[in-house]
Formats: sequence, C-alpha cells, structure tokens
Amino acid sequence: MQDTQLLHEGFALMGLGMGFVFVFLTVLVITTTLMSKALGRFFPEPAPGAANPRPGRVAPARDDELMAVLSAAVHRYRREHRR
Repeated sequence: MQDTQLLHEGFALMGLGMGFVFVFLTVLVITTTLMSKALGRFFPEPAPGAANPRPGRVAPARDDELMAVLSAAVHRYRREHRR
C-alpha cells in the first residue's frame, strides 16, 4: 500500500469518526432540550408566593438542643482522633 493511499484512508476514517461524534452530540443536545421543554410543560415551577417562605426552619427551642448535640459530637470526635 502506498503512502498516499494510506494517508487518504486515514483521513477518511478520521472524518467518519468526527462526523459520528458530531451527529451524536447534536442528537444529545436536541433530545435534552426537548426533554427539558416537555418537563417544563407538564411540571411547571410553583409560584414564588405560594411556597412556604422558610420551609426548613427549626423551632428555636430545638436549635439549642441541636447545638448541644452537635458540639458534644464534635468534642467527642476531636478527643478520640487526636493527632
């Protein structure tokens, strides 16, 4: 096989591979965009005023208890894992 023929086949194989990757990524982007639009249509975002303003807020009495438990756990960990 001559060098020019080998080079031609190499370029053809490279073009085929790059074309396949380009087509795959294009299909992936289009599919992702369509799925995002479909989910946005069937499951819209809730209105900003309808949600609870502080959904994860813990009562102040539980805050003190939680802080005591966390500091005891950190103190015990540091005592047992000294360097």
